[in-house]
Amino acid sequence: MGTAPGWYDDGTGTTRWYDGDTWTDTVKPADRPQNPGELIKHIQTEAVAGGLPRPAANGMSYVVLQVILKEKLWGTGSGNLTELEHVINKQASQGYRLHTITTASSGSKGLGGGDRIQATMIFEKLA
Repeated sequence: MGTAPGWYDDGTGTTRWYDGDTWTDTVKPADRPQNPGELIKHIQTEAVAGGLPRPAANGMSYVVLQVILKEKLWGTGSGNLTELEHVINKQASQGYRLHTITTASSGSKGLGGGDRIQATMIFEKLA
């Protein structure tokens, strides 16, 4: 099962139409939210969208995805491993294997908030 047709970041920062088989020449400018509330929502959406499976850009064999994970300050079962498994398995179903993964951590974001972890994964297209 391939990636659904739609608008995707093509890996160069450009939003490009993917027809379900190949990248097209159709591009659109990035949406630029005007007020702070819209900007915050846009940033949150982009952070989540980073983990969505997508095809490699024309002529490219690699896809880079970023996933923002949150570590709980109290309690157990953050779900981060399940989240990573989901992202890796979704990209694998598109014909890619995980090539490299790196993580970066930031401090707590207030009372009751745990650390934020950014996982950057590079997937290689299988022949």
